[in-house]
Amino acid sequence: MRAPAPARDRAATALRWPPRGRFADALLAAACFAVLTVIALIATYALGRGTMSFYGWALLLIACGALAFRRSHPRTVALVTFVACGVYYPVTSPDGPIIMTFVIALYTAAVEGHIAAASALAAVAMAATLYGNDTDKVNHLADAATFLLAGWFVAVIAIGGFARNRRAYLREAEHRLAAAERSREEEARRRAIEERLRIARELHDALGHNISLIHVQATAALHVLPREPGRAEDALAAIKDASKDTLRELRATLGVLRQVDAPSADARPGLARLDDLTGGITAAGLTVRTETEGTPRPLLPAADHAAYRIVQEALTNVTRHSGAASAVVRVRYGAGDVTVTVDDDGAGAASAPGEGSGIRGMRDRAETLGGTLEAGPRATGGFRVQARLPG
Repeated sequence: MRAPAPARDRAATALRWPPRGRFADALLAAACFAVLTVIALIATYALGRGTMSFYGWALLLIACGALAFRRSHPRTVALVTFVACGVYYPVTSPDGPIIMTFVIALYTAAVEGHIAAASALAAVAMAATLYGNDTDKVNHLADAATFLLAGWFVAVIAIGGFARNRRAYLREAEHRLAAAERSREEEARRRAIEERLRIARELHDALGHNISLIHVQATAALHVLPREPGRAEDALAAIKDASKDTLRELRATLGVLRQVDAPSADARPGLARLDDLTGGITAAGLTVRTETEGTPRPLLPAADHAAYRIVQEALTNVTRHSGAASAVVRVRYGAGDVTVTVDDDGAGAASAPGEGSGIRGMRDRAETLGGTLEAGPRATGGFRVQARLPG
């Protein structure tokens, strides 16, 4: 019959080498008792120095057994071993190195952070030892000098304090490593979210614009087909061009997702393609005029692409919501920036206060680059979208 899982886990922990925790402390206690027992037997039967009394064996068992709890109750174990040693040497014969249990307890107390308590007990132990040697004719320290015993006490406490500081340093290093790992994971998640948002904006701007043009042209074609087949043919040609642009931009965007390199020029259109953009809008029935202020110059790729997308989204909103007949696109090149403005003469939903997803997307594009975007009704009528981008 197989043992239950918790029992198997405890057995596996106990058999692990090197041992750890309470099992290791129990082994240390047993080893100390075995060593002290062997020394006492040798002193009794081989060297003839006397016979260990019942009290002596009991004190040995108490001092060594206390070590099994040295890490869970370090100060108590130090006090118990101190008392056991203090009673053992005056009342037992032959003497033995039971003091090593007190030394181990002092070290453990220092490691666990109780340096003051360990130092106080060591000082009391030295004072008691000096007093006992001065008042008793028997030198219970055998050949060991008193200052050597003091050196042992100081050394074990100092080593224990050093070990504690080293463990604290290693724990702090582990915490910092874990924090750095969490920070890297959070940064990776943040970048993934930003990339998804960027792709969503690209798809919204590119597909939304072209599909809106297709919708407008299809509506116009259905409306004029019975009366003016020629105009319907022009609308269908515009639908064909818009759908072609939609497929091209969709392929370009998906191509970016399949590679780790920077997007290609086709995937990131800029103001150089502004005429193609306004031409498609004009074919949908909206009169668009383009004005340029300042000397045109190459812009940073990100700013150039953002300016194009903002103009594209603004014109899409004009065709879908405003009911405008005309729009003006102004591009002003400054010393270190570029400003794009789209004004329309409509009075529809696009001219109403409030922000839809399109305006939020345009504002996100501008603010991501450190620019600004303003959108709202004009005092003279119509609606204005104005973005300033560093470039």
